[in-house]
Amino acid sequence: MRILLFGCPGAGKGTQATFIATRYHIPHISTGNMLREAITSGTPLGKQVKEIIDAGRLVSDDIMIQLIQQRLSLTDCADGFLLDGFPRTIPQAQALLNQHIYMDYLINIAVSEKEVIRRISGRRVDPESGRSYHVEFNPPKIPDHDDISGKRLIQREDDKEETVRHRLVVYYEQTKPLLDFYQAAATTLLAQHPMHYLEVNGYGGVEEVRDRIFAELPVE
Repeated sequence: MRILLFGCPGAGKGTQATFIATRYHIPHISTGNMLREAITSGTPLGKQVKEIIDAGRLVSDDIMIQLIQQRLSLTDCADGFLLDGFPRTIPQAQALLNQHIYMDYLINIAVSEKEVIRRISGRRVDPESGRSYHVEFNPPKIPDHDDISGKRLIQREDDKEETVRHRLVVYYEQTKPLLDFYQAAATTLLAQHPMHYLEVNGYGGVEEVRDRIFAELPVE
């Protein structure tokens, strides 16, 4: 089974990706992991990726496409895979189709902007140990202090509301065209390569969301 997973920051995409990949015995291929693996490999392409990231630049579509093609050519992808974070642009999506790499399911975990801000901006961490809390869902025993060390917790820059709002703007700008692209592709490819679009309610506990997704997918 080939699955493409969409979900804005804070939608719980990473958690659900693990559930899905485990159930169907397919590799979970995330952009972040793929880039780290490329750098570790020490290949010419990996070295090029490292130089780009070290310089603080974005990895181009051409390089991302090369990386994903290399990753999908490995034997563990023979029976399917789950893509998380790729494609991010129309050229990346088109490149998959040009390579005759067709998806069986596109799953979009839907959560409102208000809920995403609530989930992410409520995170607090102990900067030394990395222990994580949430002001609503998993509060420390003493407000703003780590349960074990007693030291003051911090809110990471990435978790601040203004940062989250910016990330959401970028996500929606990138994702809406991609969803439209795949829905159009699903119509044109339907006869030979059926592709199903699923929008799943992302509210509730992780098991609730997992069960909603599994209810829409075929039995293993």
